[in-house]
Amino acid sequence: MTSRLDRAQALAQREGVDALLVTPGADLRYLTGYAAKPLERLTCLVVRASGDPVLVVPRLEKQAALDSGTSVELATWDESDDPFALVASIVGDAAGTVALDDQMWASRVFALGEALPTTDQVLAGPLLTELRMRKDAAEVAALRAAGEAIDRVHARMGEFLRVGRTEREVGADIARAILEEGHETVDFVIVGSGPNGASPHHEVSDRVIGAGEPVVVDLGGTTPEGYCSDSTRNYVAGGEPPADYLAKYEVLLAAQAAQREHARAGVSAESVDAVGRDLMTEAGIGELFLHRTGHGIGQETHEEPYIIAGNDLALEPGMAFSIEPGFYVEGSYGARIEDIAVIGEDGALEVLNVRPRELVRLP
Repeated sequence: MTSRLDRAQALAQREGVDALLVTPGADLRYLTGYAAKPLERLTCLVVRASGDPVLVVPRLEKQAALDSGTSVELATWDESDDPFALVASIVGDAAGTVALDDQMWASRVFALGEALPTTDQVLAGPLLTELRMRKDAAEVAALRAAGEAIDRVHARMGEFLRVGRTEREVGADIARAILEEGHETVDFVIVGSGPNGASPHHEVSDRVIGAGEPVVVDLGGTTPEGYCSDSTRNYVAGGEPPADYLAKYEVLLAAQAAQREHARAGVSAESVDAVGRDLMTEAGIGELFLHRTGHGIGQETHEEPYIIAGNDLALEPGMAFSIEPGFYVEGSYGARIEDIAVIGEDGALEVLNVRPRELVRLP
């Protein structure tokens, strides 16, 4: 964690920021290893451009911070203290600019503004994204383990997904399996049967799964190491799906394969999106691809880099992201094939999800 803090400090110096102020969330865990609860009591990491970082915590949360293993110096405050004044004293009166984490609560933004009235506030996101977007070997290993864990859940789908069961019943079984297979938390479970599959972010409902209905199953959780999984596969139970669905699915398989083949160091994020989207458009179903091709992943399910038209960012070793084209026919069905992948040190793409991408037929 020290090297991350050192790099954050160096970036602050480079950008003329006197201090980074980071409250509970993925940025704090990334920098310190401390997964602090987002309480009404202020916890705030102060990374100064010069001087050692300090983690401001309520006294009653001191032990939790120590138990996290963080090596950052702690500054505690009591119930009757003003924690924002404490942060201001650590930042210093001479500070001209502080950078706030992008997900800081608005109430804290205003309170820090009052505590540092002559200091300009900017977003820390552009600085922290530079760090978090390029995973080191340990982070890649953690993402690889998360991918293997969610693959094991997909491998068990025959235990859960059967004709006559509701999406909610199937989803509850899947959620238990996500924990059983090595995740610490269940982040989401999508079981979209028949017309519900046409809503990309459908979760579960009391709809009963019918024979021959396509079912989109999108799953994700967070491992004890703090890294996320996210993978989508498509299933059908008890019969054959519509012929027009199968025709579209063959196009989707080809599009996702083309994107995996194209993605490597040096190509742009938007070009990965274009490869699959153009193929689907040529096949006449491009307008059914409603969303971007992918999102970065790490200590959050969605983070930089985003694989979308307009993002000319060149992919680099250590960048991890999803590749998940889909098609959605309102009122009928949908499909999405999603893998998490990372650009390796050699510039090639390593795909972290290896379950079959073809439509899985269940009894």
